Amino acid sequence: MNDSINLKDYIREIPDFPKPGILFRDITPLLAEPKAFQAVVDRLADYYRNKQITAILAAEARGFIFAAPLALALGARFIPIRKPGKLPFETRAFHYELEYGSDSLEMHTDSIHSDDRVVIVDDLLATGGTISACIELARHSNAEIVGCAFLIELAFLNGREKMNGCDVFSLIHYDAE
Repeated sequence: MNDSINLKDYIREIPDFPKPGILFRDITPLLAEPKAFQAVVDRLADYYRNKQITAILAAEARGFIFAAPLALALGARFIPIRKPGKLPFETRAFHYELEYGSDSLEMHTDSIHSDDRVVIVDDLLATGGTISACIELARHSNAEIVGCAFLIELAFLNGREKMNGCDVFSLIHYDAE
């Protein structure tokens, strides 16, 4: 495994993006370095390898980047969670409130079942709104949520508090902006 790779070295910080006062964590340098990208997948897979995971869920779009290779590494199904109107089959939706408005996510009604053991993946845990919506979608199917996995966690935003008791595993922590 690639334990010697410091993943933070591959995260570019961009001040005032997308608006003034925000420090954006850009993952594209990590994605452009195969050894760093592989290290992310390996570390996530190692954490979940012996937990009998049957499905990996991820909200579009950046969560897909890590969820799909993780699903392959674990021999699990990859389940996309998308914005409304993007999935072609019958869907289940979850509507949730954001700081400035509301949003919705959908997944196919036949994608997970009560005997599934799932991990929900995203690139970044900030305030937790999107992932808490994914948790609720999974819970409506009565699947067992084994945990939520992230490349980056902005711990100072307290997103873990919205994880509804789910185990949270993140590879990079930022304790202050």
